[in-house]
Amino acid sequence: MKVRALAIAGPTASGKTGLALAIAAHLQARGGAEIISVDSALVYKGMDIGTAKPTREELAAVPHHLIDIRDPLTAYSAAEFARDALACVNDIAGRGKVPLLVGGTMLYFKALLEGLNDMPAAHPEIRAQIQKEAEVLGWPAMHAQLQTLDPLTAARLAPADSQRISRALEVFRQSGKPLSSFQRNIAEDNSPQPSAASIDLANALSFQNVPMLSLEPLNRAWLHHRIEQRFDDMLLHGFLDEVTSLRARGDLHIDLPAMRCVGYRQAWEALDGTLPMGELRDRGVFATRQLAKRQLTWLRNMPKRNVLQADGPEVLLEALKWADAQLS
Repeated sequence: MKVRALAIAGPTASGKTGLALAIAAHLQARGGAEIISVDSALVYKGMDIGTAKPTREELAAVPHHLIDIRDPLTAYSAAEFARDALACVNDIAGRGKVPLLVGGTMLYFKALLEGLNDMPAAHPEIRAQIQKEAEVLGWPAMHAQLQTLDPLTAARLAPADSQRISRALEVFRQSGKPLSSFQRNIAEDNSPQPSAASIDLANALSFQNVPMLSLEPLNRAWLHHRIEQRFDDMLLHGFLDEVTSLRARGDLHIDLPAMRCVGYRQAWEALDGTLPMGELRDRGVFATRQLAKRQLTWLRNMPKRNVLQADGPEVLLEALKWADAQLS
């Protein structure tokens, strides 16, 4: 079966962008390549520093897709991503180039490569009602409520994890079923049923014709160091000014999906004064480490991925050999 695209995944700060650019340059001999971003933060306009968005030079070197396509006020779902990414794959491949799916938003990869399950879509009215209740009762009380409805999900969430507590309550109120039941169905079924919104993506793309290269460090301390370096570099190059500008718009707030991105929430809280400014760096680094941990957990549940040691001495050479082998 002909390979329709190549996927490059990995935790934040593992070197995906640089590797993808090198592979794209290498593939010029095969007609060229274009990059499709698989990143839920890069879709937002005006969020450049805190998302480590590719530079102007990098964007000019290789055509990129699904970057800067949403205002931070407007959410972007996994189903929308799957639809848009599939259109990009078909367009790029139709022009004789290799589509490179590159990023670390594992839910997006799942939506595109496996199809979506039948979990209820977002319900703005129910979500707004939950938010109002939380403003009165507090998120620990909402967590206690979740404990009675869905103890499996509640057990893995912190009492202050407003985003995930809200989603779990929203799913239960909308469907009458706990969120854990949907997730258990996914774990038990190797061929999850896609939703109508997935547009039969499970048949359109699959791991059989989209090989995945997964950048995973052998030494976790290597990744932690890179995360610290990246966050320090963000602060040095005006990250707080970027968040200040977003706040100055007046129509954004901390509970929007865009502002829940790692780093932005912590910066928003620091500018609000609810988080001491002196703790911003450590809180931001910690949150990014937790994100990387979740990303690695997702990847380890993708048995057909090709693991490449991100901190290995021959990572670039091995990646180029892998790309050639998949396309031969």
